[in-house]
Amino acid sequence: MNVLARRIQTVEEVTCSLKGLLEASFPFVTVVGEISNLRRPYSGHLYFTLKDSGAQLRAVLFKPQQRYLNEMIRDGQEVICQGRISLYEPRGEYQLIVDVVDSKGKGALRLAFAQLKERLAAEGLFDQARKRPLPFLPARVGLVTSPEGAALHDFLHIAEARFPGLAIEILPVRVQGDGAAAEIVEAIELCNDRGMVEVIVLCRGGGSIEDLWTFNEETVARAIFGSEIPVVAAVGHEVDYTIADFVADHRAATPTAAAEAVMPQRKVLLVRVQEQQRRLAAVMARLLAQRRQEADFLRRTMADPSIHLTRHLLRLEQRQHRILHGLQERLRQGLAKLDKVTLRLMEQNPKDQLLFQKKWLVELSRKTAMLTTMLMQRKAARLQRAAALLDAVSPLAVLGRGYAVARTVPAGDVLRDSSLVERGDCVEVLLRNGVLVCEVVGKSDSR
Repeated sequence: MNVLARRIQTVEEVTCSLKGLLEASFPFVTVVGEISNLRRPYSGHLYFTLKDSGAQLRAVLFKPQQRYLNEMIRDGQEVICQGRISLYEPRGEYQLIVDVVDSKGKGALRLAFAQLKERLAAEGLFDQARKRPLPFLPARVGLVTSPEGAALHDFLHIAEARFPGLAIEILPVRVQGDGAAAEIVEAIELCNDRGMVEVIVLCRGGGSIEDLWTFNEETVARAIFGSEIPVVAAVGHEVDYTIADFVADHRAATPTAAAEAVMPQRKVLLVRVQEQQRRLAAVMARLLAQRRQEADFLRRTMADPSIHLTRHLLRLEQRQHRILHGLQERLRQGLAKLDKVTLRLMEQNPKDQLLFQKKWLVELSRKTAMLTTMLMQRKAARLQRAAALLDAVSPLAVLGRGYAVARTVPAGDVLRDSSLVERGDCVEVLLRNGVLVCEVVGKSDSR
């Protein structure tokens, strides 16, 4: 392809294309380096160079973003900058447009804060649906704070002013430094185990991110999340936010605001109660007046009550006569029915029935005895005939006529054929009286 045939671009077009590529490829970067060549022209923007031992990067922090600075940056300061890569077209130089600047130590903490916040939010620890409302008027408040801090005095001062005499359980803990998170967790768990308070307040004054870091610890966040008692977080000043603020059921900007959120103002409550009493009394008075008017109206519209009373007495007397007549009629019918039943019972006199049954039993006994005698006689005759028949066919009767029965020894089989024994075998001969044991000395098949 001919090089001259290719489309020729202007410097501006190429620069715009490169700017688009840079901004699309690096929409958000975090860079650490040392500030040098810091300058602030009349526009108020901050221009500087980030450098390390191997390279340097031009950077700009526009004036609106400077309100997020905790302190003014300076040459030689090592910082962490977050922003996006872009290209300054008039000079054809790429640069870092900075959104956030932190000193190196604070930047690491902010990064850790952001990562933990993102992870706990994904687990649902910040969900508004799980946050519980604070009790309207708690009987006892648990205050988890340092006994030496000004936050304690601020909270107690407001509590005394708003609701004197309210029970406040102070759980002294360290609010920064090593071991502070463990003490706070232990205090929250103690309140839940003992059930001694109705609301827990985590209280601490303001400070740097390092000072407030105890309330960014994951253990503290999970202790707040696991608490069965509502928790109020009053950590730092209004602009300070910690992980505890996001997990707590209620976030107060200051310890003073926490006291105002936890307890109502007693004077205001008394005024409201008095106002409700006045309103209730007015309502009751209005209702009584209405009832009196209704009673007067009914009294005027109703007739003489004695007339109604006489009419009701007449109705009552008539109903009494009806009831008495009805009872007499039912009694007469009952007596007539009783006479009929008595007559039927007399006809079915148990004595007559018993005498008849006795006579019938005597006659039945006589017939039974007679039939039994006849049956016994018949059975005896049949027994005699059967005995005679049995005697006639009995083998013993045959033996009595001189016959004998021969059996093998020792099987005892009856010999009906001479072929069943051999010469020298023993046989026994059964006679009418006694048995003979014989030895076969000879045999013959002839009869």
